[in-house]
Amino acid sequence: MKQLIAYIILSFSVVSIYGQKAAYVIYNSKGKAVKYEKMIHFLVKNEVLLFGELHNNPIAHWMELELIRDLSKQRALILGAEFFESDGQLALNDYMSGKTNQALLETQVELWSNYQTDYKPIVTFTKANNIPFIATNVPRQYAQLVHKEGFEVLEHLVPDEKKFIAPLPIKYDPDLPSYKKILTMFEDHGTPELVKAQAIKDATMAHFILENYVENKLFFHINGAYHSDNYEGILWFLKQHNDNLNYVTISTVEQKDVNELMEENKNKADYIICIPDTMTKTY
Repeated sequence: MKQLIAYIILSFSVVSIYGQKAAYVIYNSKGKAVKYEKMIHFLVKNEVLLFGELHNNPIAHWMELELIRDLSKQRALILGAEFFESDGQLALNDYMSGKTNQALLETQVELWSNYQTDYKPIVTFTKANNIPFIATNVPRQYAQLVHKEGFEVLEHLVPDEKKFIAPLPIKYDPDLPSYKKILTMFEDHGTPELVKAQAIKDATMAHFILENYVENKLFFHINGAYHSDNYEGILWFLKQHNDNLNYVTISTVEQKDVNELMEENKNKADYIICIPDTMTKTY
């Protein structure tokens, strides 16, 4: 008996010494840890999912692909992403339909520097499984114009250019906390025009989500966390135009200790994926 007790104590010691470190912990908005399966059970019941990523975080990108795989087993999906700009939709359609290949697509659209490692696997999976993919982001040249001259400059675009942005005029609330934070976060560079450049992205992504939403399908959208954190940004515009859909949000945060969600990270989204701040970066 003494030998058995000693063995049990030793076993617990080994587990303690060689226990695995968590690569992530999922929390609900109130800071309660939840299992992946429980999150999936809730996500699948919604109509629009905004996944707020940290662009250079590998766990976020892995989780996106895992969610897409698992959700697609239960619901018909539509994918949308900030990393594709709306003027690249035709090229994206040609690739998805098999008219062109990945190599040609990569010459026809503006790609982020981490596309090959972080986003290409998602695009490849959606094509292989015949999931529609929507380029939702505003073309960067129009965001740059707004940053320089405000929304008014968009009125001078020709109709063929305006089809790539949210319908004008852009109605937004400059008093949203996330927009007000931009003014202080960027110090001398935090101008009202910079806030409007953020808003035209949010508005355009919301516009193309709703324009391409199909009843009884789940629209899975990938965007930077700042575009949907605290139920603002894209979600604010979505609700202005259609408050009848069921929306759900995910945010990604980094903490030194992932075993408890910090107060500042609570209520950022319906689910918060908490990742060690020592996690390797993709760029």
